[in-house]
Amino acid sequence: MGAVPASGPKVRSVTELTLALQGLVSDTFDDVLVRGEVTNLRRVASGHVYLSLKDEGAILPAVIWRTTAARMRFALEDGLEVVCRGGLDVYPPHGKYQLIVQEVQPLGLGALQLAFEQLKKRLAAEGLFDPGRKVPLPFLPRRIALVTSKTGAAVRDLVTVIQRRFPRVELILVAVKVQGAGAAQDVARGLALADRHAGADVIVVGRGGGSLEDLQAFNEEPVARAIAACVTPVVSAVGHEIDVTIADLVADVRAATPSQAGELVVPVREELLADLAGREGRLRHLVRMRLDRAWQRVEAAATRPVLREPATRAWAFRERLEGLSARLSGRSPTAVLARHRGHLDQLEARLTGRHPRHELARRREALADLSARASQSMRGRLDLAVAGYEALRKQLEALSPLRVLDRGYSLTRLEDRALLKSAGQARVGDRLTTEVADGIVSSRVEAVRTHPKPPPPAPSTSTDLPPA
Repeated sequence: MGAVPASGPKVRSVTELTLALQGLVSDTFDDVLVRGEVTNLRRVASGHVYLSLKDEGAILPAVIWRTTAARMRFALEDGLEVVCRGGLDVYPPHGKYQLIVQEVQPLGLGALQLAFEQLKKRLAAEGLFDPGRKVPLPFLPRRIALVTSKTGAAVRDLVTVIQRRFPRVELILVAVKVQGAGAAQDVARGLALADRHAGADVIVVGRGGGSLEDLQAFNEEPVARAIAACVTPVVSAVGHEIDVTIADLVADVRAATPSQAGELVVPVREELLADLAGREGRLRHLVRMRLDRAWQRVEAAATRPVLREPATRAWAFRERLEGLSARLSGRSPTAVLARHRGHLDQLEARLTGRHPRHELARRREALADLSARASQSMRGRLDLAVAGYEALRKQLEALSPLRVLDRGYSLTRLEDRALLKSAGQARVGDRLTTEVADGIVSSRVEAVRTHPKPPPPAPSTSTDLPPA
């Protein structure tokens, strides 16, 4: 490597150059707005959020420190188009620059609206909006808890409407903060207090109308979970008719306005009294009609002969009873009993002859006879089979090759186990195995000699001719 020239640029270490670039970048780009698509999103245990912003031509690493991430109203997701505000910095150990994000705004929807949509989607997936978990309101509550601000128009509207419709209902105000920092947590605590300690039959939670920022407390997760946890039925009365909050979706009943909530929770007392008066009149009319029909039946019964002259009716029954007694006296019970007893004796004799004991004895004798006959037949068949077996066994022993070996004969086989029947089958050097009666002998062919074949017999020279 050559020597460094005495004149020219100053020689810097890597660290010096990186720190110089860090100062230059931080001073030049201390407050920038960057638009891009979120990618490589990663949340770590410390609470910091690491991500990258990308477009068609480049990728910019970025980081959101824990304190900044805790203030965000919506959750970042990969693929979300955002505008980030912050300053550029260089990380010396890696020599890479990154954006230190101080503020994030989504493109399209605002931050509050995006947070609303994200929370709505998540709670819907958990089933907090399902109609099956909602309970009906009581018909006539004795005590109503109002969870709202003690100074707002909502509480005045609620009290006015409820007292006008049913003045005897007891109202309990649980004053909470409904707007600003910490309002969601305060409303959630008020709901829990009303549900557990107010002894109310129904809870109304709400506030007057306003912007999305004003209603934000009722779009927060703590309020939604507090409503879902209430055992007491909850009516949500937040904002004007066009405003729908997360609290409205979770509550058992949603009222478009606080005034409508008052109309939903209690009926009109005068209407109930009028309805009761009408029911009382109809009931009196029905009772009167029933009494009239009952008196008519009594009067009709009074005209019947059995009630007008009961002695006459009794004498008629007595005469009929005496007639029946006379007819029965002509039939002697003793004779009837004797006939039945004779018939019973006949049946008993017939049953005695067919008693199961006799039938069982007959069947038992027949079974013993069949058993003896079967045993005799099987014994004869078995003797015949044994005799046949012995005859076959003797024939097999007489024909066995081993019997031939016992008489001094042997069997000689070649190496391929073929039986040696002719001297012409063997070759000098072949190994032979010879089987005799008491074992096997191995040998090798030293020579092969064949006997000459005998001449064929001479033709007959007889001149005898067959008779003509």
